[in-house]
Amino acid sequence: MSLTPAASKTPPAHAPMNQFAAGDGELQVGGIPLTRLAARVGQTPFYAIDRSVVAARVGELHAALPPAVKLHYAMKANPMAALVGQLVGLVDGIDVASAGELKVALDAGADPRHISFAGPGKRDAELRQAVAAGILVNLESAREIAPLAQASQALGLPARVAVRVNPDFELKSSGMKMGGGPKPFGVDAEAVPALLAEIGRAGLAFEGFHLFAGSQNLKAEAIVDAQRRSFELALRLAEAAPAPLRFLNLGGGFGIPYFPGEQRLELAPVAANLATIAADTARLLPQAELVIELGRYLVGEAGVYVCRVLERKVSRGHVYLVTDGGLHHHLSASGNFGQVLRKNYPLALGNRMDEAAQETVSVVGPLCTPLDLLGDRVSLPAAQAGDLVVVFQSGAYGASASPQAFLGHPPALEVLV
Repeated sequence: MSLTPAASKTPPAHAPMNQFAAGDGELQVGGIPLTRLAARVGQTPFYAIDRSVVAARVGELHAALPPAVKLHYAMKANPMAALVGQLVGLVDGIDVASAGELKVALDAGADPRHISFAGPGKRDAELRQAVAAGILVNLESAREIAPLAQASQALGLPARVAVRVNPDFELKSSGMKMGGGPKPFGVDAEAVPALLAEIGRAGLAFEGFHLFAGSQNLKAEAIVDAQRRSFELALRLAEAAPAPLRFLNLGGGFGIPYFPGEQRLELAPVAANLATIAADTARLLPQAELVIELGRYLVGEAGVYVCRVLERKVSRGHVYLVTDGGLHHHLSASGNFGQVLRKNYPLALGNRMDEAAQETVSVVGPLCTPLDLLGDRVSLPAAQAGDLVVVFQSGAYGASASPQAFLGHPPALEVLV
């Protein structure tokens, strides 16, 4: 008996990268053709963030979310000073993760009343800086209470605090789980009432809670579930608080599509759920400001990483495009920033956008390690030395999340256009 081979399946495709225009065969970033932009920057590799794409994403959120929900930018996603400066004028607050990020936010003109500071290893000097700046500190442990109280007394300023809660649940289907089970982040939910009593005894200015269950989630139903459970947990914990809640940060978790087969997050169900939570907040926690905190969702799709092909190299029948970029600039695209099974970010030849794919190649960098891989067996037009490789979805966790000093190659520049 003969067996008929099963029909070949079409491999899953990346979500369309239609946030950028193309014209005359070139990708346009900020309305500028890529070859001209590369000449303006003066070198490759570089990151380019399109300010109009950032503004459009923030506008989309403001249109979808109820006015009572405040939007904060988690600047760890991309702390580029020019970008933070743009976002300060678009969002309602900034969330920082170090004193270094705090300086960038303050220099950009962010209102200290709407800056919060999270992170599990805050140094005493950083806590003193936070009190001096008048920002809100998200407590990650009881250890932070004493230095905050000392700084408050020495400076004659209130130490504004919220408690970052490690919930007893996680954000399902998230790329990185930040809550549920043992975690270095926040205070276990069951230990929060005792910590709230310590905060009261120390005389700190308690304002509320910060709950962040996970990140990089593309499933609306998972985000809705986590937000609802976070709100219910906050209600229970508020009963032990030393003061009425004035601040409730439900975290973020909104993802963007990086890999083949992934689709963009459906925003409408999340917005509808937040409208319900906002109404419940107004009724049950009337003094509390409701916040969501987003990083990559605001900026990730607005950025591209651009590197130049140095050589077209054939090894035993396989074509390698050797470029001047790589994992030292873009660790996440190389698959070495949390991926378990490596998958490709969407790639293109940015100066040949009107040409069809002709061959399967691997895009590698100049580093002496097999980990330096930007695209593994991707379909592209037949590339030559001098062509510009574009890695999409690169506006978040790019240059600042990569080992740029590795092997002594020059750093990548960053521009906002």
